[in-house]
Amino acid sequence: MAGSHPTVETLPEAFAVFPLAGALLLPRGKLPLNIFEPRYLAMTEDSLAAGRMFAMIQPDPKAPEGANGPGLYQVGCLGRLSSFSETDDGRFLITLTGLIRFNLVEELAPRNGYRRVRGDFEPFFGDLDPTPQPSGVEREALLTALRGYFARRNFEANWDAIRRMPDEALVVTLAMVCPFEPAEKQALLEARSEADRATTLLALLQMGAVAPDTPPGRAAS
Repeated sequence: MAGSHPTVETLPEAFAVFPLAGALLLPRGKLPLNIFEPRYLAMTEDSLAAGRMFAMIQPDPKAPEGANGPGLYQVGCLGRLSSFSETDDGRFLITLTGLIRFNLVEELAPRNGYRRVRGDFEPFFGDLDPTPQPSGVEREALLTALRGYFARRNFEANWDAIRRMPDEALVVTLAMVCPFEPAEKQALLEARSEADRATTLLALLQMGAVAPDTPPGRAAS
């Protein structure tokens, strides 16, 4: 891959995947990761040496387990390792920036303990367009639902920063950081358009605002 803005021609034919339930990476989103397992340390090192890319994908609880581990959902998101630091105890603290979604075509033989796949990017080529897309978000309705959702869970938030976010960034960030169920995260990932994702996000926040109480936590600000 050349530079931080890939083209169709520079997308990898095969790539590593990090299967992690509840972790959502969206195009143009930024996902911080704390890497400590030996196989994912190896995956990070290999990615740094060759293109700086790997993908996030969720295990699918309804899919049968395969030779390499839990079955996977059919849609994931390729990311670029955009920041990296190493801790004194040998962990990697990285940020993965979302590039483009893919349909899972086949799983390949593991390398250094981590899983690898071949993906079809063609249905999602539009993810590579850096031009902001109309989100169709009902901003005030979204913020109202978000306040209820956070209050229900005793979450804290930086409301000034949230209000300053452009619509697209707001939808992507909330979709990634809110603690939705894995199937709900997958629905946000697979949304056909920015407007569909915004509509799904609003519905999830509104439902979550009236759902039974969950243990207290703290949302990213």
